[in-house]
Amino acid sequence: MNLARLDLNLVVALRALLEERNVTRAGQRVGLSQPAMSAALSRLRRHFDDDLLSRVGGHYELTALGQVLLDRTSTAYDVLERLFSSQAEFDPAVESREFKLVASDYAVSVFGAELARVVHEEAPGIRLRFAQTPPTVVDGTATLLSAADGLLMPHGVISGFPATDLYDDRWVFVVADDHPSVTDQLTLQDLADLPWVTYQRTYDAPAVRQLGMLGVEPRVEVSVDSFQLLPLLVAGTRRIAMVQARLARLLAPVAAVRVVEPPYEAVPLQEALWWHPVHTHDAAHIWLRETAARVGSRLSPPHGG
Repeated sequence: MNLARLDLNLVVALRALLEERNVTRAGQRVGLSQPAMSAALSRLRRHFDDDLLSRVGGHYELTALGQVLLDRTSTAYDVLERLFSSQAEFDPAVESREFKLVASDYAVSVFGAELARVVHEEAPGIRLRFAQTPPTVVDGTATLLSAADGLLMPHGVISGFPATDLYDDRWVFVVADDHPSVTDQLTLQDLADLPWVTYQRTYDAPAVRQLGMLGVEPRVEVSVDSFQLLPLLVAGTRRIAMVQARLARLLAPVAAVRVVEPPYEAVPLQEALWWHPVHTHDAAHIWLRETAARVGSRLSPPHGG
C-alpha cells in the first residue's frame, strides 16, 4: 500500500461514520455536507472493498470489517492527532493542553497526586488525565502507548520502549490490626496457609513469580481490580495481601491494618514512565518526562526502607 496516495482526511471521515453509523450525523460531526460525507463513504467502500455500513431496516449497522475497523480507526486517529500536535518548543507557563497517562490506582495515589500538584503550580494551563491500566497492557503495549502520552508501570513487565525511572518501592504484607495468628513476623508457611486478597491484573508478575520460586501458592479468597481496596478487604479478617510499601503507608492508618515485612528478600519495585518513540523528541513530552522524573526523585523513601 502506498501511503502517499491515501487521503488522511478519510481517517476522520471513517471514524465519524463508524461511530455515528449515520451519514448525516457523521457529516455534521466533522463539518461536511451530507453529499460530501456520502462521497467519502463511497471512497472508503471502494478502498476496503466492503460496505462498512449496511442498512438493516431503518438504520445502519457495521459490517464485520466495519466492527474490526472501529477500534483501529480510533487508535489511528489518536496517533495522527498526537503526531501533528508535536511541538519544537514548549512553554509550560503559557501552553494549554492535556496529557493522558495510563496508570494503576496505586501509581496515581503515591505519585500522580504529587505530579498533579506540581503541574498545577508550574503549568496552570496543563491538564492531566489518568486512565486505568487495561488488562491487555502486556500484549497490546504498542497500541496502548500510541494512544496515550505515557504509561506508569514498574520495570520487569514490559520492554522495548523508552522509559525514565521515577521512584523505587518495595513489597510488604498487610494483615488486620487484630489478626489472631500473625504477630510481628510472617513465615512462608503463613503465606501458604492464610487466605489471600490479590490484585487481579498481571503487572505485579515479578513478585508473584518470586513466591512461586519459594514454593508458595497463594490461596486466593478475594481478587479485586484495585490496589487501594486490598487493605480494606483485609481489615477485620484472617486474610493477607501483598501491597506496595508506599501505598501501605498511606492506607494503613485508615484501614485498620498493620504492615508486616515479608519473610524473604522481596524483589525490588522500580516505577517508570514509559512512552511511544514517536514522542521522544517532542518538546511538550520532554517537559512532561523531566517534570515526572523530578517529582519522582523528591518522593520520600518508602516506609521502613
